[in-house]
Amino acid sequence: MRALQLTGPGTLELREIPIPEIGPAEVLLRVGAAGICHSDSYVLSLPFAMREDPLTMGHEIAGTIEAVGSEVDGLAVGDRGIVYLCWSCGVCRECVRGRENVCLAAGRTAMPPCPGLGPDGGMAEYVAIPANSFVAIGDELDFAEAAPLADAALTPYHAIRGAMDQLQPGATAVAIGIGGLGHVAVQILTAVTPARVIAVDIAQDKLDLAADCGAALGILATDETAARILERTGGRGAEAVFDFVGTDSTAALAVQVVAPDGAYRMVGLGGGVPGIDAGPAGGPGLPWGATVRKSYAGTRSDLAASVELAQRGKVRVEVERFALEEGRTAFERLDRGEIRGRAVLIP
Repeated sequence: MRALQLTGPGTLELREIPIPEIGPAEVLLRVGAAGICHSDSYVLSLPFAMREDPLTMGHEIAGTIEAVGSEVDGLAVGDRGIVYLCWSCGVCRECVRGRENVCLAAGRTAMPPCPGLGPDGGMAEYVAIPANSFVAIGDELDFAEAAPLADAALTPYHAIRGAMDQLQPGATAVAIGIGGLGHVAVQILTAVTPARVIAVDIAQDKLDLAADCGAALGILATDETAARILERTGGRGAEAVFDFVGTDSTAALAVQVVAPDGAYRMVGLGGGVPGIDAGPAGGPGLPWGATVRKSYAGTRSDLAASVELAQRGKVRVEVERFALEEGRTAFERLDRGEIRGRAVLIP
């Protein structure tokens, strides 16, 4: 089969490799589509190899079951679904509580194995996955639009669910960065909360996308952005701020505009430092009562809820399709900020 593999630091190759064999608790998925995420770009940019042998990339995967392991119940050849990206142990106290994304087996990093970031992923014609990571999508969802739900919907849904206490009638939510995750976050916020949504981005076309997704207001990122958000919120700030970029500038903006007792959720992987200190609240610093949380992925139930929103037409991922052999081009366009929504590879 063909697979898009990381063969060395910064080296992406389309290679012919054997179709993977499956274990008794696994299924073989014929890949229908695989999304490209900024975390994939991050892995591609690392100056060291993720592992000794080539790694098939891709953690946003949709497809059809081609074969079922001998110990798998409840799944059959021909079933359509997407892959839950946290391959957790399933038996620890966190997994039993439905908090698979902080599985105890993953240690202090709390990052369970993820396809394309350790195990082989889905930028290929086939992928072997744990049977318990398969989430059915039925017949109504297109694979190209369903695949990004595995992260581009799962991750913002989890972050938003963790801030629901702040997202009451009259509240304002700010979404910073209207890319693959951000444009879906705007839709989720609109679908499951009564909050007014303000979108922030450096590009007008991304703000236009946010408006299409239900944002009440779009603000270009400038030195005046914080002042404009505070003006629109009576000087108090937004009850919830979701940063899908995570650079120094966006982290600082989030601290400046989150309201007292508000929620600041760090989602983007830009390595930004928000500059929080233990001094008195006031000025540009974090106000009293505001919480800061680094939000990683989500639970399996978060993914099921995201799929349901998509099936009901409440969430639709904006996608641009590429053939598998166009993978390098897709990565380059993503890195240049030229993708509207999500880039998706079709094997």
